[in-house]
Amino acid sequence: MSFYLIVGIAALGGLLFGYDTGVISGALLFIRTDFALSAGMQGLVAGIALAGAAVGAAFAGGLSDRFGRRKVIFFTGLIFILGSLVAALAPEVTTLLLGRLLVGIGIGVASMLTPLYLAETAPARSRGALVSLNQLAITVGILVSYFIGYLFAQHGQWRWMLALGAVPGVILSVGMLTLPETPRWLAGHGRMAEAGAVLRRLRGSGDIEAELGELRTDILREGGLPSWRELLSPTVRLPLIIGVGLAIFQQITGINTVIYFAPTIFQAAGLSSASAAILATAGVGVVNVAMTLVAIRLIDSVGRRTLLLTGLLGMAACLLLLGLGFAIGAASGALGWITALSLAAYVGFFAIGLGPVFWLLISEIFPLRLRGRAMGIATIANWGFNLLVTVTFLELINIFGRPGTFLLYAILTVAAFIFTRALVPETKGRSLEQIEADLHSRG
Repeated sequence: MSFYLIVGIAALGGLLFGYDTGVISGALLFIRTDFALSAGMQGLVAGIALAGAAVGAAFAGGLSDRFGRRKVIFFTGLIFILGSLVAALAPEVTTLLLGRLLVGIGIGVASMLTPLYLAETAPARSRGALVSLNQLAITVGILVSYFIGYLFAQHGQWRWMLALGAVPGVILSVGMLTLPETPRWLAGHGRMAEAGAVLRRLRGSGDIEAELGELRTDILREGGLPSWRELLSPTVRLPLIIGVGLAIFQQITGINTVIYFAPTIFQAAGLSSASAAILATAGVGVVNVAMTLVAIRLIDSVGRRTLLLTGLLGMAACLLLLGLGFAIGAASGALGWITALSLAAYVGFFAIGLGPVFWLLISEIFPLRLRGRAMGIATIANWGFNLLVTVTFLELINIFGRPGTFLLYAILTVAAFIFTRALVPETKGRSLEQIEADLHSRG
């Protein structure tokens, strides 16, 4: 099997992640009417999947360390199928919430294990681009969800929007049956011969002895199965601070207010019809995909840190412009244009920096021995703050207004820039074992 086919199947986890997070933005325009939802209940319908994602992430690390990345991703596809169908067939809001909770569990597992699987199978020289294919799959999934939302918006068919999430779930589960376990997981469980066989399958005719040697050295240094207590050790502290810090900043800088509420924002800016608001949101989704492709091209040459810093500066500027647009737009008649351009540019800067770089870095910086569990903690933080931002967004607008809310996100983005300058290392072109050794010495 071609390595790129392996990557493509594994990245379907990212596609599901993107589709099921993005589809609710269009569906919510009709669900809120059919079920007569208040602003608080709208936030709950959007946010319940995030609570599920935090639960999924909490268990994904330990399960993948014990049973393997491949098996857990396979069962994740089944969870996506079940959750999508339950939500689509919901007769009332309680069942809808249950379905979205199941989908959220799948999202939480996929968001952690897909980049981990890709990082542990990719060669060092192209790991950044290959792992970032997961972020590309997420953006494609979001974009597809917007177009699906537009197609079904004319007749308010939100159930079809949610049901179609089962299709990539089927493909993911079937595809994972054909994929190998990662060589690093196999080596960590004493199955070095199998690890060598998988590396030969992945690398083709290339020499794998140096890579196997690094794996053996790493396994000898790490010892047996880890305990949760080791996450508190001084040598893990720095990568854990970096991973959890970036997880929090990825959310509190406001990206998912755009993903979940972009049609609502566009309607507030003057696009009155649901179809027009969803179509404008799809335009933002196109920018997201295009700039993620740019990031994939640059991430192994320009580097993770440079893209992250550049993206954060651009995001802060766009959030300031967006807040200014809502402050003056009603009087000038320019609100629709300012909103569309600011949101598109904001998403573009996110897509070259904090979007792909966060998921890549947390798959690189943690020790092999604790990688699954440490990534799980970072992912829990990510989804927990995603939930916090989602359920508070509409309330913040009620309290501070749109200008004040986007100004707050801009200030938090500047804080993320300062954090990155101070702590985040450059990891391009280095093996996972080299990154681990350097962070160990810094810690």
